[in-house]
Amino acid sequence: MNTPIENIRQELQMLGNAETAAASRRFFKETIETYGVKNAEVHRLAKAHFKDMSDKSKANILALCEHLWQSGYMEEALIACDWSFFVRKQFEPVDFEIFEKWIDCYVSNWAACDTFCNHTVGAFIERYPAFLDRLKNWALSPNRWLRRAAAVSLIIPAKEGRFLPEILEIAGILLRDRDDLVQKGYGWMLKEATKLHREAVFNFVMHHKAEMPRTALRYAIEKMPAAMKKAAMEKAH
Repeated sequence: MNTPIENIRQELQMLGNAETAAASRRFFKETIETYGVKNAEVHRLAKAHFKDMSDKSKANILALCEHLWQSGYMEEALIACDWSFFVRKQFEPVDFEIFEKWIDCYVSNWAACDTFCNHTVGAFIERYPAFLDRLKNWALSPNRWLRRAAAVSLIIPAKEGRFLPEILEIAGILLRDRDDLVQKGYGWMLKEATKLHREAVFNFVMHHKAEMPRTALRYAIEKMPAAMKKAAMEKAH
């Protein structure tokens, strides 16, 4: 009898398409390994195979996720992201170390970073907000993916109006980051925070716009009214 991962890999190989693989690679500056399966199909497979699993304990699922991450394939990483999110109600504080390791060791592109952090890590932080301080440590990491993760893990809480002081603090730590993917990550976080805290985010941007990379600034003000955008984009004197 095949293991769940062997079954997944067989299906991915059957569904893989060279044209889809080539199209996927064009989205990334980094080299990615891919079977060439569209994301919607990958998420469908993740749900179907999870449903068929007899052992849905967190320990088993996270162990399977570890193997999927280790493969280096985009589709397997996305399945690991889905499966870890499916067991979010079983999360315990000790799981943070596992999630941190996956980002540090296995994440190698923005799609895997965002999918994992928006959902799995975001759900963990909402359950255990004491770990917000650990995200601040990520923002100081030499690993660009941990730095981006510090911001994009708060995308969904930001939309809900949660954790504004920590969001602004993390944006402050990342403020002058030279990596464009980190700039886009914290700009995105600020943009989502404007939904319920527009004035606070605008004040942050206005206070820091002289030193804030334009990439991050444009992301942050994207949903603001025209007058605010104009004020934010004017060169500081």
